[in-house]
Amino acid sequence: MSDWPTGYSKRILDEVDSTNAEAGRIAPTLTQPEWILGLRQTAGRGRRGRAWRDPQGNFAGTLVMRPAEPPDRMALRSFVASLALYDAFVAATGRTDAFTLKWPNDVLLNGRKVAGILLESAGFAGGMVSHIAIGIGINLAQAPDAETLESGSVAPVSLFSETGVKITPEAFLDLLAPAYARYEEQFRTYGFEPIRTAWLAKAARLGEVITARTQRDETVGTFETVDTDGNLVLKTPKGSVAIAAADVFF
Repeated sequence: MSDWPTGYSKRILDEVDSTNAEAGRIAPTLTQPEWILGLRQTAGRGRRGRAWRDPQGNFAGTLVMRPAEPPDRMALRSFVASLALYDAFVAATGRTDAFTLKWPNDVLLNGRKVAGILLESAGFAGGMVSHIAIGIGINLAQAPDAETLESGSVAPVSLFSETGVKITPEAFLDLLAPAYARYEEQFRTYGFEPIRTAWLAKAARLGEVITARTQRDETVGTFETVDTDGNLVLKTPKGSVAIAAADVFF
Protein backbone atom coordinates (compact mmCIF):
# COMPACT_ATOMS: atom_id res chain seq x y z
CA MET A 1 0.00 0.00 0.00
CA SER A 2 1.26 3.48 -0.83
CA ASP A 3 2.57 5.72 1.95
CA TRP A 4 0.38 8.62 3.04
CA PRO A 5 1.76 11.88 1.62
CA THR A 6 3.59 14.28 3.90
CA GLY A 7 1.76 17.53 4.54
CA TYR A 8 -1.77 16.13 4.10
CA SER A 9 -4.13 15.15 6.90
CA LYS A 10 -7.02 12.68 6.78
CA ARG A 11 -10.43 12.50 8.41
CA ILE A 12 -12.72 9.48 8.00
CA LEU A 13 -16.38 9.92 8.95
CA ASP A 14 -18.84 7.08 9.40
CA GLU A 15 -21.61 9.37 8.14
CA VAL A 16 -21.78 12.91 6.73
CA ASP A 17 -24.29 14.95 4.79
CA SER A 18 -21.75 15.85 2.09
CA THR A 19 -17.96 15.72 2.18
CA ASN A 20 -17.87 19.01 0.25
CA ALA A 21 -20.17 20.57 2.85
CA GLU A 22 -17.89 19.27 5.60
CA ALA A 23 -14.94 20.79 3.73
CA GLY A 24 -16.59 24.20 3.88
CA ARG A 25 -17.19 23.83 7.60
CA ILE A 26 -13.60 22.95 8.48
CA ALA A 27 -11.81 25.16 5.93
CA PRO A 28 -11.38 28.21 8.20
CA THR A 29 -9.36 26.18 10.72
CA LEU A 30 -7.16 24.22 8.30
CA THR A 31 -3.40 24.31 8.76
CA GLN A 32 -2.71 21.96 5.81
CA PRO A 33 -4.65 20.21 3.04
CA GLU A 34 -7.04 17.58 4.37
CA TRP A 35 -8.77 14.59 2.82
CA ILE A 36 -12.30 13.90 4.08
CA LEU A 37 -13.79 10.45 3.45
CA GLY A 38 -17.46 9.80 4.15
CA LEU A 39 -18.29 6.11 4.47
CA ARG A 40 -21.96 7.07 4.22
CA GLN A 41 -23.03 10.30 2.55
CA THR A 42 -26.66 11.36 3.03
CA ALA A 43 -26.85 14.45 0.82
CA GLY A 44 -24.19 14.09 -1.85
CA ARG A 45 -24.31 16.37 -4.85
CA GLY A 46 -22.82 16.55 -8.31
CA ARG A 47 -22.39 19.31 -10.87
CA ARG A 48 -25.16 21.92 -11.29
CA GLY A 49 -26.68 20.86 -7.97
CA ARG A 50 -27.62 17.38 -9.16
CA ALA A 51 -27.99 14.66 -6.57
CA TRP A 52 -25.10 12.20 -6.32
CA ARG A 53 -26.08 8.77 -5.02
CA ASP A 54 -23.63 6.75 -2.97
CA PRO A 55 -24.49 3.05 -2.74
CA GLN A 56 -22.77 1.10 0.02
CA GLY A 57 -19.08 0.53 -0.64
CA ASN A 58 -18.60 3.43 -3.04
CA PHE A 59 -16.17 6.30 -2.51
CA ALA A 60 -17.28 9.76 -1.41
CA GLY A 61 -14.39 12.03 -0.54
CA THR A 62 -13.15 15.60 -0.70
CA LEU A 63 -9.75 17.23 -0.59
CA VAL A 64 -9.95 20.70 0.97
CA MET A 65 -7.07 23.17 0.62
CA ARG A 66 -6.33 26.84 1.20
CA PRO A 67 -3.83 27.81 -1.52
CA ALA A 68 -5.07 31.46 -1.87
CA GLU A 69 -5.06 31.61 -5.65
CA PRO A 70 -7.12 33.27 -8.40
CA PRO A 71 -10.31 31.36 -9.37
CA ASP A 72 -9.07 30.52 -12.87
CA ARG A 73 -6.01 28.72 -11.51
CA MET A 74 -8.09 26.93 -8.89
CA ALA A 75 -10.34 25.49 -11.61
CA LEU A 76 -7.38 23.75 -13.27
CA ARG A 77 -7.19 21.35 -10.36
CA SER A 78 -9.95 19.27 -11.92
CA PHE A 79 -7.23 18.11 -14.34
CA VAL A 80 -4.83 17.46 -11.46
CA ALA A 81 -7.47 15.37 -9.70
CA SER A 82 -8.35 13.51 -12.92
CA LEU A 83 -4.74 12.42 -13.41
CA ALA A 84 -4.49 11.33 -9.78
CA LEU A 85 -7.65 9.26 -10.17
CA TYR A 86 -6.26 7.64 -13.31
CA ASP A 87 -3.07 6.63 -11.51
CA ALA A 88 -5.02 5.31 -8.52
CA PHE A 89 -7.24 3.19 -10.78
CA VAL A 90 -4.19 1.78 -12.54
CA ALA A 91 -2.57 1.00 -9.19
CA ALA A 92 -5.75 -0.76 -8.02
CA THR A 93 -6.30 -2.81 -11.17
CA GLY A 94 -2.97 -3.09 -12.96
CA ARG A 95 -4.72 -1.97 -16.17
CA THR A 96 -3.73 1.06 -18.20
CA ASP A 97 -5.89 0.52 -21.28
CA ALA A 98 -9.36 0.62 -19.71
CA PHE A 99 -9.40 4.15 -18.28
CA THR A 100 -9.82 7.49 -20.05
CA LEU A 101 -10.50 11.05 -18.92
CA LYS A 102 -13.62 12.91 -20.02
CA TRP A 103 -13.62 16.71 -20.05
CA PRO A 104 -14.18 18.45 -17.76
CA ASN A 105 -14.16 16.15 -14.74
CA ASP A 106 -15.07 12.48 -15.23
CA VAL A 107 -13.12 9.24 -15.43
CA LEU A 108 -14.38 6.54 -17.79
CA LEU A 109 -13.86 2.79 -17.50
CA ASN A 110 -14.38 0.94 -20.78
CA GLY A 111 -16.13 4.05 -22.06
CA ARG A 112 -18.55 4.38 -19.14
CA LYS A 113 -18.47 6.69 -16.12
CA VAL A 114 -16.78 5.30 -13.04
CA ALA A 115 -15.88 8.55 -11.25
CA GLY A 116 -16.76 12.23 -11.16
CA ILE A 117 -15.17 15.36 -9.71
CA LEU A 118 -16.90 18.43 -8.28
CA LEU A 119 -14.88 21.57 -7.53
CA GLU A 120 -16.27 24.18 -5.16
CA SER A 121 -14.53 27.27 -3.82
CA ALA A 122 -15.27 30.19 -1.52
CA GLY A 123 -13.89 33.46 -0.21
CA PHE A 124 -13.09 35.71 -3.15
CA ALA A 125 -11.41 38.45 -1.09
CA GLY A 126 -9.03 40.54 -3.17
CA GLY A 127 -9.62 38.35 -6.21
CA MET A 128 -8.22 35.30 -4.44
CA VAL A 129 -10.03 32.13 -3.40
CA SER A 130 -9.66 31.31 0.30
CA HIS A 131 -10.28 27.58 -0.05
CA ILE A 132 -11.13 24.93 -2.61
CA ALA A 133 -12.98 21.65 -2.11
CA ILE A 134 -12.26 18.90 -4.65
CA GLY A 135 -15.12 16.45 -4.27
CA ILE A 136 -14.68 12.98 -5.76
CA GLY A 137 -17.31 10.28 -6.17
CA ILE A 138 -16.31 6.81 -7.37
CA ASN A 139 -18.43 3.78 -8.21
CA LEU A 140 -16.16 1.26 -6.52
CA ALA A 141 -18.74 -1.40 -5.70
CA GLN A 142 -21.98 -0.40 -7.43
CA ALA A 143 -23.15 1.85 -10.24
CA PRO A 144 -26.17 4.12 -9.79
CA ASP A 145 -29.35 3.46 -11.73
CA ALA A 146 -28.85 4.72 -15.29
CA GLU A 147 -32.53 5.70 -15.46
CA THR A 148 -31.83 8.59 -13.08
CA LEU A 149 -29.35 10.20 -15.48
CA GLU A 150 -29.92 12.95 -18.03
CA SER A 151 -30.78 11.68 -21.51
CA GLY A 152 -27.62 11.09 -23.54
CA SER A 153 -25.32 10.97 -20.52
CA VAL A 154 -22.51 8.44 -20.39
CA ALA A 155 -23.80 5.29 -18.69
CA PRO A 156 -22.39 4.54 -15.23
CA VAL A 157 -20.34 1.49 -14.34
CA SER A 158 -18.62 0.22 -11.22
CA LEU A 159 -15.00 -0.76 -10.79
CA PHE A 160 -16.02 -4.15 -9.42
CA SER A 161 -18.46 -5.03 -12.22
CA GLU A 162 -15.95 -4.21 -14.96
CA THR A 163 -12.69 -5.47 -13.46
CA GLY A 164 -13.60 -7.79 -10.59
CA VAL A 165 -11.44 -5.69 -8.28
CA LYS A 166 -12.80 -5.26 -4.75
CA ILE A 167 -11.32 -2.33 -2.86
CA THR A 168 -12.60 -0.42 0.15
CA PRO A 169 -12.95 3.37 0.09
CA GLU A 170 -10.21 3.64 2.72
CA ALA A 171 -7.80 1.53 0.65
CA PHE A 172 -8.58 3.52 -2.49
CA LEU A 173 -7.91 6.78 -0.65
CA ASP A 174 -4.49 5.42 0.30
CA LEU A 175 -3.77 5.11 -3.44
CA LEU A 176 -5.40 8.38 -4.46
CA ALA A 177 -3.85 10.72 -1.90
CA PRO A 178 -0.18 10.14 -2.82
CA ALA A 179 -1.03 10.26 -6.52
CA TYR A 180 -2.72 13.61 -6.03
CA ALA A 181 0.21 14.95 -3.99
CA ARG A 182 2.62 14.12 -6.82
CA TYR A 183 0.55 15.96 -9.44
CA GLU A 184 -0.13 18.88 -7.08
CA GLU A 185 3.62 19.33 -6.60
CA GLN A 186 4.11 19.23 -10.37
CA PHE A 187 1.33 21.77 -10.87
CA ARG A 188 2.74 24.15 -8.27
CA THR A 189 6.29 23.83 -9.61
CA TYR A 190 5.83 23.78 -13.37
CA GLY A 191 2.35 25.17 -13.94
CA PHE A 192 -0.48 23.76 -16.02
CA GLU A 193 1.35 22.77 -19.22
CA PRO A 194 2.73 19.37 -18.12
CA ILE A 195 -0.62 18.59 -16.50
CA ARG A 196 -2.44 19.54 -19.72
CA THR A 197 -0.10 17.38 -21.81
CA ALA A 198 -0.51 14.36 -19.54
CA TRP A 199 -4.29 14.80 -19.45
CA LEU A 200 -4.60 15.01 -23.25
CA ALA A 201 -2.65 11.77 -23.58
CA LYS A 202 -5.47 10.04 -21.67
CA ALA A 203 -8.40 12.06 -23.05
CA ALA A 204 -11.59 10.32 -24.19
CA ARG A 205 -12.79 11.02 -27.76
CA LEU A 206 -9.90 13.30 -28.72
CA GLY A 207 -10.17 13.92 -32.49
CA GLU A 208 -13.79 12.76 -32.57
CA VAL A 209 -17.08 14.64 -32.92
CA ILE A 210 -18.72 15.42 -29.58
CA THR A 211 -21.44 17.73 -28.26
CA ALA A 212 -20.87 20.37 -25.57
CA ARG A 213 -24.14 21.50 -24.00
CA THR A 214 -24.74 24.43 -21.64
CA GLN A 215 -28.01 25.63 -20.16
CA ARG A 216 -28.33 28.09 -23.07
CA ASP A 217 -27.00 26.31 -26.16
CA GLU A 218 -24.99 23.43 -27.53
CA THR A 219 -21.95 23.15 -29.78
CA VAL A 220 -21.14 20.16 -31.97
CA GLY A 221 -17.62 19.79 -33.25
CA THR A 222 -14.41 17.79 -33.35
CA PHE A 223 -12.56 17.65 -30.05
CA GLU A 224 -9.29 19.38 -30.98
CA THR A 225 -7.60 19.99 -27.65
CA VAL A 226 -7.81 21.57 -24.22
CA ASP A 227 -6.22 25.01 -24.27
CA THR A 228 -3.85 26.61 -21.75
CA ASP A 229 -6.81 27.87 -19.71
CA GLY A 230 -8.41 24.42 -19.48
CA ASN A 231 -11.13 25.25 -22.03
CA LEU A 232 -12.49 22.56 -24.34
CA VAL A 233 -11.66 23.46 -27.96
CA LEU A 234 -13.99 22.16 -30.67
CA LYS A 235 -13.45 22.51 -34.42
CA THR A 236 -16.75 23.50 -35.99
CA PRO A 237 -17.81 24.65 -39.48
CA LYS A 238 -17.49 28.22 -38.17
CA GLY A 239 -13.97 27.66 -36.84
CA SER A 240 -12.49 26.68 -33.49
CA VAL A 241 -14.64 27.36 -30.43
CA ALA A 242 -13.27 27.45 -26.87
CA ILE A 243 -15.78 26.37 -24.21
CA ALA A 244 -15.15 27.14 -20.55
CA ALA A 245 -17.95 25.09 -18.98
CA ALA A 246 -20.40 22.55 -20.41
CA ASP A 247 -21.67 19.00 -20.18
CA VAL A 248 -20.15 16.81 -22.88
CA PHE A 249 -22.11 14.13 -24.74
CA PHE A 250 -20.80 11.50 -27.15
